[in-house]
Amino acid sequence: MPTYDYICKKCEKMVEYFQSMSDAPKKECPDCKEDSLRRVISGGTGLIFKGSGYYLTDYKNKKNKSPEKKDTGTKKKEKTSKKKIES
Repeated sequence: MPTYDYICKKCEKMVEYFQSMSDAPKKECPDCKEDSLRRVISGGTGLIFKGSGYYLTDYKNKKNKSPEKKDTGTKKKEKTSKKKIES
């Protein structure tokens, strides 16, 4: 059920009522008791995600199945066997 905003034309008090869409609009102001309420068009609420895991699972980058080798910049010196040539 939606929440409707009303404003009183006499006392300019703003009130909210939680009522069904099929209900008739309210007329009587709860403060000044006059039949001067007018329904106001409101922006409503935005989309609200409740609970955990929306951003962790829905928008997370998927990892590659094959891990890439990272180059750390250090290279091992290769040992080569040099034969000494005697002359």
